[in-house]
Amino acid sequence: MGTIRRASSRSTATDAAADRDGPLARYSRRRNFDATPEPVAPKKTARGRRAAPSFVIQKHWASHLHYDFRLEADGVLLSWAVPKGPCFDPKVKRMAVHVEDHPLDYASFEGTIPEK
Repeated sequence: MGTIRRASSRSTATDAAADRDGPLARYSRRRNFDATPEPVAPKKTARGRRAAPSFVIQKHWASHLHYDFRLEADGVLLSWAVPKGPCFDPKVKRMAVHVEDHPLDYASFEGTIPEK
């Protein structure tokens, strides 16, 4: 199986700090875990080989309905927002926007996230 490498278009100082502080630092900074049921990022990401890498497509109703595609690599879920949702027709191309990486526990997360 080939290695998945993350292509990065990050350029802001905040994103550079997140990369330096760890793959889930940006995820943790953007959340208040006292107010949200989302999984807390572990101090260290799991890098052990336990099974085939996973992926998940999650329906996400934020300011508007969209879907998030998450692909496991290097102990985290690399994440993309897909505004128009997935399509079964391979000829139809959909835009995906890379967002912050998420902890592996997010793959099974389901719940309501309060505003702000």
